[in-house]
Amino acid sequence: MSAAAVPVIETARLRLRPHRDEDLPDMVAMWADPGVARFIGGRSFTASETEARLARYRAMWPRHGHGFWAVEDRATGAFLGEMGLARFGRGLGPGFDDCPEAGWVLAAPAWGRGIATEGVAAVLGWADLRGVPRIVCMIAEGHVVSRRVAARAGFAPWRDVGLGGVSLTLLERAR
Repeated sequence: MSAAAVPVIETARLRLRPHRDEDLPDMVAMWADPGVARFIGGRSFTASETEARLARYRAMWPRHGHGFWAVEDRATGAFLGEMGLARFGRGLGPGFDDCPEAGWVLAAPAWGRGIATEGVAAVLGWADLRGVPRIVCMIAEGHVVSRRVAARAGFAPWRDVGLGGVSLTLLERAR
C-alpha cells in the first residue's frame, strides 16, 4: 500500500493523513521533547531514531493494512502528532501481539485541547468500519491523561505487565 493508498480521515478539527518526508523535522522536535517521551520509552529520541520510526510507520500499511497517521490541524496544516494502529511485536504474547495496537502521541502545543480523544475516536471508527474485532493498547503507570483518552474510547484494563523496566497496563476494546 503506497502513501497514496493510505486513507485520509477528517474530523471537525483534524486531518489524519499519511506521513510525508516534510513531517520529519516536526517529528524530530516532538520526539526530542522530554515531556512527550516521558511515558513512551522514558527518554527523548534522537533524530536517527525518529527517522527509523518514520520508516516503520510507512512499512506498517502494506504489511498489515493499517498503521499510523500524521495528525494535522485542518485549519492551519500544523503537525500535531501521530496516532493509529500498529503491530509492534512487543513479545507480550497472544491476545496482545496478535491484535492491532492503538497508539497516540501529540506534540506539547496540542495538549489539553481534546485532540487525542477526537483523533482516537476517528481511528477506532475507521477500524470498526473494517470489522476489526478487538484492539489493544498499553499505557504507562501514571499516565493519567492517556488513561482518560483510552476510557473515553471504550478501552478497559486487561492486565498489568512490566516491559523494559516500565510498569504498564494493557487495555482492550472489543467492538
